[in-house]
Amino acid sequence: MTADTVMSELQAALSMGLMIATPMLGIALLIGVAIGLLQAATQVNEPSIAFIGKIFSLAAVLAIGGGWMLNQLVQFTIGLYQRIPSMLG
Repeated sequence: MTADTVMSELQAALSMGLMIATPMLGIALLIGVAIGLLQAATQVNEPSIAFIGKIFSLAAVLAIGGGWMLNQLVQFTIGLYQRIPSMLG
């Protein structure tokens, strides 16, 4: 196993993690900004409002895209296990 192989597998794993995390992080960011603007406009400074909004939106993202996320992780893991013999020999 060469350093190039290790680096390419690490790059693939990091890009997979980023691809899986991006929808959830994006929704959390958008909801957080929207609720923050709403709280600033109404002068309601309650942190639990933003927390509850983010929890519900992240649950919705998991309900809608969780199957796709899991499928991507399973396919990556299967491909990684299939590539292990060629990496070692």
